[in-house]
Amino acid sequence: MTQASRRFFTVSVTLAGLVALGAGVYFFVADGRAKESAKAAGKGAGGVPVVVTEAQVQSLPVRLAAIGNAEAVATVAVKARVDGQILSVNFKEGEEVRKGAILFRIDQRPYEATLRQAEANYLRDKAQRDHARTQEKRYLELLEKNFISKDAYAQFRTNAATAEATAKASEAALENARLNLAYCTIAAPIDGFVGRTLLQAGNLVKANDVNPLIVINQVKPIYVNFSVPEQSLALLRKYMATGPLTVEALTPGEAKPLAEGRVLFVDNAVDPNTGTIKVRAQFDNQNAPLWPGQFVNVSVRLYEQPDAIVIPSRAVQTGPNGQYVYVVKTDLTAEMRKISVERTEGDNVVVNGVSKGEQIVTRGALRLSPGVRVQLRASADVS
Repeated sequence: MTQASRRFFTVSVTLAGLVALGAGVYFFVADGRAKESAKAAGKGAGGVPVVVTEAQVQSLPVRLAAIGNAEAVATVAVKARVDGQILSVNFKEGEEVRKGAILFRIDQRPYEATLRQAEANYLRDKAQRDHARTQEKRYLELLEKNFISKDAYAQFRTNAATAEATAKASEAALENARLNLAYCTIAAPIDGFVGRTLLQAGNLVKANDVNPLIVINQVKPIYVNFSVPEQSLALLRKYMATGPLTVEALTPGEAKPLAEGRVLFVDNAVDPNTGTIKVRAQFDNQNAPLWPGQFVNVSVRLYEQPDAIVIPSRAVQTGPNGQYVYVVKTDLTAEMRKISVERTEGDNVVVNGVSKGEQIVTRGALRLSPGVRVQLRASADVS
């Protein structure tokens, strides 16, 4: 390397060092000024404006949350039991019907004629049976006096037995004709809501056709089926042993429950594929807020926790080290307090890490840092 090259290299290294030193000095000064500015903001005349609330101690229920699906208590597919033409449809699609209400009427004239014929046959066979009985009785008396042979009497006894069997067959045919006539009137077998019907008045129906005339769902009461993790099974069974567990059904996104019911039973096996166990709850559903097939949020109330520390959920912040809140101390400075959230109850959370009566910052926390002086405000306009 020549002497000129060595001089150029030395000058270059020296300049690079000066540039790095200058940048470091500038960063240190700028960072110091930023910190001083933050302290000045906190130590100003009023401090950082915040809105606070006191941590409360309340008695709150401990719950299991799940997603459930409503199911009708009973579902009946109504079908015709005789062939014929529909004369009338006596309901509106989707309306509620009572057990025994007339839904359809089928033309009953052919069955009335069959009934009259069966009645006539029965009367004829009954008369023949009575005549055969009379003859059998008379010839029995003659047999006892030895006026006729046993073979002659046996023939009359056989005639009487045959007439008796014929009369019973006619009676059975008469009863069947009455049933067929009754089947021409189709009544609701249960209370419930009817669905859509595909057959209107004038259509022909067949007995026990593949497609039903109508489907009725009983929804008062109604079931809600849901699953809970197997880890919650022991806790669920423990509190079920002490009495019925209350269950609330809620529309997703709504805080007010649709209906309140009770746990009916827990399935007898855990699903190994999902690690959950099925639970069924029953709701009275008097005003029908729940509908078959509907998905709802389910909350099972296990027990009451009498000393839960409750704060608004909007006060909880999340940082690199987990969740925390800002607590305003008696000297009106902010303290960052690490907490753990046990569960959520509506707009509030149950937490560990704060005490009853401590002032928790609910608005203005984004401008705070530990030790910064605050100014308490009552306005909800503080961001």
